Amino acid sequence: MKRLFLLVSLLVLSKFSAQTWATEDQYIQRFAQYAVEEMEKYKIPASITLAQGLLETGGGQSRLAQEGKNHFGIKCKEDWTGKTMKHTDDAPNECFRVYDDPRQSYEDHSIFLSTRKYYTNLFNLDMKDYRAWAYGLKKAGYATNPRYASILIGKIERYKLYEYDNTNSSEVLYAVLRMYPDLKDDRSFMAKLEPSKATPKREPVTVTVPYKQTTFAQQQKRVERIKSKAEILNSILILSHPNEGLKYIVIPEDTTVKFIANKFKVSESRLMKWNELDSDVLKKNEIVFLESKNSTGNTATYKVASGEDMHAIAQKFGVKLNKLYAKNRMDEGQQPSAGQLIYLIDKKPRN
Repeated sequence: MKRLFLLVSLLVLSKFSAQTWATEDQYIQRFAQYAVEEMEKYKIPASITLAQGLLETGGGQSRLAQEGKNHFGIKCKEDWTGKTMKHTDDAPNECFRVYDDPRQSYEDHSIFLSTRKYYTNLFNLDMKDYRAWAYGLKKAGYATNPRYASILIGKIERYKLYEYDNTNSSEVLYAVLRMYPDLKDDRSFMAKLEPSKATPKREPVTVTVPYKQTTFAQQQKRVERIKSKAEILNSILILSHPNEGLKYIVIPEDTTVKFIANKFKVSESRLMKWNELDSDVLKKNEIVFLESKNSTGNTATYKVASGEDMHAIAQKFGVKLNKLYAKNRMDEGQQPSAGQLIYLIDKKPRN
């Protein structure tokens, strides 16, 4: 029995390791090629790109990297027309880009840096001066973490990522092998070093699939698998908001304030007050706080998306609505326009 359990465990572990990157070294081995290719095209140090990828994905383990193949946490923005996914970062359910392949994420990261005016000065720096690039990114506002530059530099120096700044795309695999000599025993890696062999082109084969009618019993089973509205509502989980861990929930199906109040043992009046509600009807995907919101946000500013009002922004960032109006010197009830910059921490300066 013990041997059987061990065998099953090894099979599960091997399947899991094939789909993820268990260490930062494995991440580097897999994506150094992409970073060097981007360096050749866009003049961004490969060491910087790799260090950012390591940090943003937690060595390839983040949900964005695993599910969205998004390795740099790039949000949708107004010019994105591709696939998207919701993820909590500065606020709940923020929109992030989804890629079909990590290579697309690497190129989009390069395009992002090379076409945004905030990063123009970076390209005046020596491409092999990774320290200057790290501090330049922080100065340009790429990240809010005050230690962002030193964290990047730490990863670059720990893993000697600067070595990839001195190679080209045709030599990356040999550079990786020099850094990780044990890979010489890895058949799949060594196979990449061999010249590719052309494979004969095969003509597509047409397969005829007979129509199969779904029986009533099969339809019934599908219906049974669908959760009822009550089951969905009863499975709501309390979440921790990025703004100082405020307790909140996301409404999975249309319901009422009374239902939420009864479920979480909070008075209806408090829920109405904390969330500045003018109706007891709660819509699907609406954010509801289970405690009083904060007077300030966890990020400095936010650019309004099409169709958003001040209440939606206040809920997204866990800020009291009246405080949000005050910070932006707007009259209560006044609504922002798409693209407008909303201040979440400091008051909007007077003209």
